[in-house]
Amino acid sequence: MTRLALIAAFAALAACGADGPPITPSANLGLSLGSGGIGTYGSVGASSGRVSVGVGL
Repeated sequence: MTRLALIAAFAALAACGADGPPITPSANLGLSLGSGGIGTYGSVGASSGRVSVGVGL
């Protein structure tokens, strides 16, 4: 029973972001109009403190 309580407490602590800054998702979608026609662009990413990761589409 103690082991289960410890695992549950650790999971709750990790889920609320109390072990560090929470991971913040980000997304960007757009439409551009130029001489070449209509184009779309987008990106998705996530950041946590000073670390940021993103992918452009």
